[in-house]
Amino acid sequence: MESISIFEIIKVGIGPSSSHTMGPWNAAENFLNQIKKIHPLSEVKEVFVEFFGSLAKTGIGHGTDIAGMLGLSGENFKLINTAKIDEKIAGIKASNQINLGGENLIPFVYGKHLILNKSKSLDFHPNGMIFRAVFKNEEELTQDYYSVGGGFIATQEQSSFENECVRTLYPCHSGADVFKNIAKTKVERVSDLVYLNEESWRTKEETEKEALYIWDQIVECIYKGVNKEGILPGGLNVTRRAAGLNRKLLGDKIYKNKAEWLQMVIDTDESFTNINKWVSCFALAVNEENASFGRIITAPTNGASGVIPAVLMYAKAFTEYCSDEDIIRFILVAGEIGTLFKKNATISAAMGGCQAEVGVSSAMAAAGLTEIMGGSPGQVLMAAEIAMEHHLGLTCDPIAGLVQIPCIERNSMGAMKAITAANIAIESDPAKAKVSLDQVIQSMWETAQSMSERFKETSEGGLAIAVNVAEC
Repeated sequence: MESISIFEIIKVGIGPSSSHTMGPWNAAENFLNQIKKIHPLSEVKEVFVEFFGSLAKTGIGHGTDIAGMLGLSGENFKLINTAKIDEKIAGIKASNQINLGGENLIPFVYGKHLILNKSKSLDFHPNGMIFRAVFKNEEELTQDYYSVGGGFIATQEQSSFENECVRTLYPCHSGADVFKNIAKTKVERVSDLVYLNEESWRTKEETEKEALYIWDQIVECIYKGVNKEGILPGGLNVTRRAAGLNRKLLGDKIYKNKAEWLQMVIDTDESFTNINKWVSCFALAVNEENASFGRIITAPTNGASGVIPAVLMYAKAFTEYCSDEDIIRFILVAGEIGTLFKKNATISAAMGGCQAEVGVSSAMAAAGLTEIMGGSPGQVLMAAEIAMEHHLGLTCDPIAGLVQIPCIERNSMGAMKAITAANIAIESDPAKAKVSLDQVIQSMWETAQSMSERFKETSEGGLAIAVNVAEC
């Protein structure tokens, strides 16, 4: 089994969906590279993309069509000015042209060259898409892609394009492997083991630098979220709430930058009620940014991108576990737990419902928090198990296909469950646990396979049907 770096699980992304936005965007970029292997982009006459299944059914709300067009235009979601996205898409639609890879202006009619096929799903995965290029010499290149969660893409022939195949020194493909390799290496902490394995990709210093970069982006995202008022895009007219909550919690205090804001948060009332409200505020801020095509940290998906930031910010602001080393170790352990779910179950809501997104992120956050609180390896894995155990069966039923209701509030709930799970685990004896992390991952996968397709990011069941809203 291929090893996965924790920075493939926790990484910079763009909203509103890792599987429905980042995945198609990555697929479009990969297709451009496939074209270049046989002909220059200037030799392309037309390009077509068709989205199927969940990508089509909730594609408009998740920005799947936008991602496809921007990816084909050669834009990079890590670098694009997110404020210019609407303008770029309006230009493509108005001109009926797309600048392929930024090199070749060709005809592109929305509805002809880009199709959302809601009546058909591809067999390999619910998040399927097919790209086709027609060259001036009438040759064609066709490639199927599947967005398998967290921004990862695959084809039927190739399981992943994210990494070259890497086998770490101490492969951890299960919780049992974590225990085995900790005994083998004689390290004391889960994060120590992750450090060793990440050396297959980068030095320890590079790993720490990347983790602190992730943290800086988390603070930046929360700061943006708590300072934006207004209505979220998409047509549901959902009001942003993080800014109002932030304002109430800080009272009349004025800040000029994120450093001053963070210090004010740290200095606020540490009562249970206040801390509880702050955790919700952090999560809401991130997911409101995500819902509006903001740049966020995918962890492990965009729909669940607020859980880990909320729990990590809670640790920074309201606990003694707030050093740079604590932040790094939290991210390392959280990422490693995410790899276990990806390898043995799924992190795609289209495959497993929201238990695969918010459930996994809550397990990741619980493990990370337990690690920096001084938990033993057994307690760390126990915390992850507890968090997931209480997300089993969680459906994905977004109203109007938007990552807003119930998604935004659900991240706040996932963060609180993670904190609770960590507190339970740190006071428990893992040797007396009746359910292991591996068993709960297996149970989650079995639940996913038994779950009706209506509750797997199709907007055909649950809240999406109970609340009668016209398609946005």
